[in-house]
Order: sequence, then structure tokens, then C-alpha cells
Amino acid sequence: MKRFLFLMVCILCNTGVFGQTTLQYHLKKGDVFKIKQDAEQVITQELDGASHEITNHIDGVLEFKVLGEINNGYEVTLTFKDLNLKMSSSIQGELMNVKAKEVKEEDMQSKIFNTILNNPVKIVLAKNGNILKVQGGDSLVSKMARASGLEDEFSINMMKTSLKNEFGSEALSNSYKQMTFIYPDKKVNINDKWENAYDGKLKTANTWTLKSIVDNKTKISGKAKVLMDITDANTSMKLSGTQTTTVTADTNSGFIINMLVESLTSGMSTMTQMGGEEIPTTIKSKITYELIKK
Repeated sequence: MKRFLFLMVCILCNTGVFGQTTLQYHLKKGDVFKIKQDAEQVITQELDGASHEITNHIDGVLEFKVLGEINNGYEVTLTFKDLNLKMSSSIQGELMNVKAKEVKEEDMQSKIFNTILNNPVKIVLAKNGNILKVQGGDSLVSKMARASGLEDEFSINMMKTSLKNEFGSEALSNSYKQMTFIYPDKKVNINDKWENAYDGKLKTANTWTLKSIVDNKTKISGKAKVLMDITDANTSMKLSGTQTTTVTADTNSGFIINMLVESLTSGMSTMTQMGGEEIPTTIKSKITYELIKK
């Protein structure tokens, strides 16, 4: 009986060892991945018993092309192939509607966002998905500002400062870690958990769980505490909340097949034109990423 128990313990231990797997990216030079991104953000502000909703919708296509492998990672180009932005207000109606592929001579915004298309930036992607470096984001911002048609340097520099918050190298790095930085630095079993975090406008502390690996598909879920702290010339916003993520990735390459990110944050915002009065604010967002071509 003791021998039987000993054998069972050995079998179970071996099963645990062999069940462990290393989750990471396995990319080859020349690999190309096209991702469709769709994001909706609803900002609700309460003032004197009335609600004001601003809805932002962004969709587009991103292309990732592997340039080659480097020490513990990869050099990859990130290129916007399409980008559409729409903003509407429950009070003022439509505030912005830009299709980057459709340039209109009288529309400064269309010229600016058209410039972002087919202008690659280079990223250094660690095998766990952390984006270690972005090159070319600030150069892209300069091109976008010049495309605005503004002529005096002061106005151009003001435009650069604004665009850098969204499309500069650091901003792009922080933004797309959400999509790539999903893997642990150790071997894991099914139902194991690991943690990581990233900064930016949305500071996120993530706890990930490996749910399954079936038919070359890796399923991962994530829960996070998030903190949003934004301050610019006209607005400040301090919000906190939670975020949930579900991921299906290709086990062989490590690249996502689809991802859903949902978050809900609340807190206070202020606007200079309202004398800095604190306004209760809630932001609900939903972002999907889907592989459309490999």
C-alpha cells in the first residue's frame, strides 16, 4: 500500500512538472500580424443634478512586422494601416469625425491623422511581451504637427506637445503594452497566476491566470486595479477602478488571436473654465483586438 501511494505521488509530481509550460513570444524574421482594434470610451460627468456624456470611438488596423530576433526579444515595426476617430457629446452633438484615409483640404484633423498612416515606428518587444523601447514615435509626432498646415513655430510646438501625449514614443509604448505584455517570466501550470504592471495615463497592476491550452490556443484571463491621473492645460482627471481582460493567443507564436479589455473607473475631474470645480466623473471603456491576418 505504501509503495502504491509512493508511486501515485511520483506520478502526480511528474504530471505537475510536465504540465508546466513557458508562455512567451516565438517570432521569426518576416512574420507579419495585422490586428483590428476597436475601442469605445464613455465619459459621464455629473454637475448640478445633470449628466453630460462624451463618447469616444476609435477603430483601426495595426500591422506588426518582425525585423529580427535580438537578445531575449525582437525588433518589430508597428504601422497604422487605418485609423478612424469619432467623438460625440450628449449636449453638443458630434464633435469629431475623422477617417484618416480620407483627407479633406479644409479639415486640419484629417491631414494630421492621415500622416500617421504607413509611417512605421520600431519597437523592441521582450519575449514576455513587455515593450522595452519605441523608436520613431516623436518623429511621427513632428510629421503630424507639420501636416496641420500651421506655420508659426509656437503653434506647431503646441500641437506637438498635445500629440506627443497620444502618439509619442513613450505614449505608444504604454498604450500597446496592454495588448502585448501578458506573459510571465517563469513556467506556469493551468490555473497558475502571475503579476505585472505598466504606467502611462492609465496605471495598471495586473493579475493574470492561465485558463487553458487547447488546440494550439492559449486562454488567459486578467484582473487589474487601475489608476488614471491626467493633467493638461485645461483639464485634470483622477480616477480609479478595475479592469478585466480575456485573451486567446496562438500557442506557437504567442501572438494574440483576440483580446477583450473592459474597465470602469470613477473619481473627480476639473476644468479650468469652470474655476477648478470638482466634477464627479465615470469612464467606462471596452477595447477589442482581433487578428485579421498573419
